[in-house]
Amino acid sequence: MFSGFHDEDFDVFSVPGLDARMDAIKTHVRPKLEVLGTHFQSYLAPRIGDEVYAHVAKHARRTVNPPNDTWVAFSTNARGYKQHQHFQIGLWQTHMFVTFGYIYEAPNKSSFGVTLEQKAALVHDMLPEQFVWIPDHTSPESIPGSDVDEPQIVQFAKRLQTVKKAELLVGARWPREQVVDWDGERFLANAEDVMEKLVPLYQLTPGSLT
Repeated sequence: MFSGFHDEDFDVFSVPGLDARMDAIKTHVRPKLEVLGTHFQSYLAPRIGDEVYAHVAKHARRTVNPPNDTWVAFSTNARGYKQHQHFQIGLWQTHMFVTFGYIYEAPNKSSFGVTLEQKAALVHDMLPEQFVWIPDHTSPESIPGSDVDEPQIVQFAKRLQTVKKAELLVGARWPREQVVDWDGERFLANAEDVMEKLVPLYQLTPGSLT
């Protein structure tokens, strides 16, 4: 059974020091991300027509600075997700997110940018205004979907094609105060609803996850 997220899960990001914060993440948050990984592997696979692998963040590259967020990502590549378009569920101290997109390490992001530019009107109409757009996955900032029109999507798309470090994620963002009021069943239902709305965006570029 998935119990949902509580204040103690978000509070891990206020623990000082790399080792102490990582211990708190491993104790409180990582087991929940692993449960979500198992659940959404099975949820996404039939919807995208391919096997899906969950990748829970290990933060292994960090040697000094403690992480300010953590997550589980989903791709069809068993070895990793950063070089592929992917779905992601994660949390910062202030909020949770469920997203889809590319980060800067993905070599195919320019191809996705071409498709996104061509399909900007479709994407604009397809995604709810309540979603957010995230041009930098290392920042907690996001752009409300209500502020993103078709020309802005074209601008995002062109940047993916021309800027080496460009990235783009889109999906839902919920404040912690809202999430802690949800039990596990409601969290799963809400996350599934977001995933359902993001799958058509994945389907615009079939096969690019592999």
